[in-house]
Amino acid sequence: MDELMTLKGIGMTFKKSGGFLGKERRIEVLKDIDLTINRGEIIAVVGESGCGKTTLGKIITGLYRPTSGEVFFEGNQVSGLFSKKINSYNSVQFVQQDSYAALNPVRTIYQSLYAPIKARNKKWTRSKIDERIDELMTLIGLQPASQFLTKYPHQLSGGQRQRILMARAVSLDPKLIVADEPVSMIDVSLRLSLLNLMSELNEKLNVSFVYITHDLSTARYIARNGKMCVMYLGEIVEFGKVDEILKTPKHPYTQALIQAVPIPDPDYDTGKELPLKSMELASLENRGEGCPFEARCLYATERCREKVDYVEVNGVKVKCCNLKKEEDEKID
Repeated sequence: MDELMTLKGIGMTFKKSGGFLGKERRIEVLKDIDLTINRGEIIAVVGESGCGKTTLGKIITGLYRPTSGEVFFEGNQVSGLFSKKINSYNSVQFVQQDSYAALNPVRTIYQSLYAPIKARNKKWTRSKIDERIDELMTLIGLQPASQFLTKYPHQLSGGQRQRILMARAVSLDPKLIVADEPVSMIDVSLRLSLLNLMSELNEKLNVSFVYITHDLSTARYIARNGKMCVMYLGEIVEFGKVDEILKTPKHPYTQALIQAVPIPDPDYDTGKELPLKSMELASLENRGEGCPFEARCLYATERCREKVDYVEVNGVKVKCCNLKKEEDEKID
């Protein structure tokens, strides 16, 4: 497939003051991230809160500059060269989690859609922009458009506001959209329609999606023909086809993540506890070279504290010392 964006060795460290006469702290939020996004592809990024999903999304969209590593868009390096390559990021759009905060409360929906289109197409007439806005409202399923364009954000439902955010992102003809938990703040009954909208945009416009979520069910639905990226403490621990990962999870963290999903059956009980040694998260400070999940993993050994490369099993890349050991034993 044609590569659209490539991330190589991405690291992101935030500095935090230690207070009065305190030592400055370095929080390593992302570490050694390698990721390739192809044209027309949907990648679901999953993991618990604080694993670095949103930070990764903001690096992809150019809102954050990575501390280390390189970002390439359509073959051109864009990380650290924002003054020269900023136009590249017009083709990468971000859909935020909080739709109310993302829209200006004193602007009508029409004004919120008009401004980015006019900024991108300065020679367009008012009537041409109106035609484009009407096309977008039809595309996102909010008709008649006149019923919504004169309203303010607080006058719309959460699902309607998310659709407006999607329309605003699409208005700039993007090649890639990063959607940061777009359905987590809307009613369950409306989530499916928004996921279907993203699938339609992906198919009709060939727009690539990076779908960030902690919900495995929506990840499986939106990326059923795509890939899944499982993150833990700022590292990608498993990456590959969605069905392959969910059917046969290989990394211990992925196994625990899937087992934690509740089954809607009061009589269903595996009788098993979560496969975790501890519920305490490791610190993002003073990180070692080993597996980030080592402190909570039931299968951890001394080898897990050493640096380990990815192992590919059935097309899935897994960062696990035990799998590495199994592969080495097979070779021997």
